[in-house]
Order: sequence, then structure tokens, then C-alpha cells
Amino acid sequence: MNKYIKTKDLFSTQNKLIKPFLEKFEYPWEALPEIKGYIKELIKNGIEGYTLIGEDVLVGENVKIYSTATIEGPAIIGSNTEIRPGAFIRGSVLVGEKCVIGNSTEMKNAVLCDGVQVPHYNYVGDSILGDKAHMGAGSILSNFKAGGSNVVIHADKDYVTGLRKMGAILGDYADIGCGAVLNPGTIIGKCTRVYPLTCCRGVYPEKAIVKSNDNIVEMK
Repeated sequence: MNKYIKTKDLFSTQNKLIKPFLEKFEYPWEALPEIKGYIKELIKNGIEGYTLIGEDVLVGENVKIYSTATIEGPAIIGSNTEIRPGAFIRGSVLVGEKCVIGNSTEMKNAVLCDGVQVPHYNYVGDSILGDKAHMGAGSILSNFKAGGSNVVIHADKDYVTGLRKMGAILGDYADIGCGAVLNPGTIIGKCTRVYPLTCCRGVYPEKAIVKSNDNIVEMK
């Protein structure tokens, strides 16, 4: 199970801004407290081809932002990304290239690698999504435990994150079905699909189909 939780086994992004950041951390949740500082440093130094459009908001080329979307800094939006009506970016968000942040989607303190789609009524808080990860309509990455205790990753052993807020980690090409809820500290392996309306908790292998927590099959 350990192989499904290390940064190098979940992400293969070549994005020039995201790759060097993620590579610094053995486990992806270690990156979450560092996102804001990293973004602010990039904005301070400037990025070739990116334009400052607001306070601590830097966007790449050919970014389409609808007038009813809200972006609070610090935030960096990669080239050819589309931010649709009603989207709410609450700060500390690093978005790769060719992403879609959709209608009424809310996010904060998150990294989206290239080609990620969160297009319809999604919540993405304190999370990292790998290349071309996709969230179906209404799927949620819950980031806070009801009792307020720190999040623990339940894998080959319990990994104490020291974080009160942590959403989910989606490996490259992970696909989350409509209406699914991923509880705090959930990790989805590369290329794994989660059925609609599934409630997920824990660590899930790569190249699997999650029909329910009791029915996980290998992808053929």
C-alpha cells in the first residue's frame, strides 16, 4: 500500500512550475502547508509569459475567465485554462495548463496539474490533483473532520499528517464519479475510477475501479 502514497508514484507532471515544487516532498500532503509561500515567491519573481491581473493573481496566455468568476490571491493560473461562471478561487491555488474550473466550483489551497477538470459544482480544498484528473458533477473533496482532529492517512500504517485540514490526493488520470464524497485524507491512485455517489475513505490502488469500499476491482 505504501507505493500508492508517495509523491513520485502519484504524479508524473512535467509542468515547469508544479514539478519542482512537488518533487521536494516524499509524501504529497507535506506540500499543502507550503503552497501559499511557493505561489507568492513565484509571483514576486515573475514568470515569463504570465500577466498580473489583480493583487497576487498571475495568469498565463490564453486564459479565459468569465466575468462572474472570483479569484482571490495568491493564485497562479496556467495557460489555456478556462474559469467558468460562478467559480470561486479562494487563494493559495496553483493551476496548471489546459485546466477547467467550472460552474460554482470552489477551491482553496490546492494544486491542479495540467489538464485537470473540476467543471461542475465541485469543492476542492487542501488537495492535489494530478495530470488530467477529473471530478464529476457535484463530487466533493472534504477537507475537515467533524471532530476537528488532525487528519491521519490509513495505509500500510497510520501516517500522522499533523494537518487539521486536508482534502484528497488524486493521482494522474484519476476519475471521480458524480456526487462522490472523498473524506479527509483520501488518496486515489493513478488511473483509478470511483463510481458515482461513492463515499471514499483511506488509500486506493492505481488502475482500479472503486464500485464501493467493499467492492474494488482491478481495471482490465
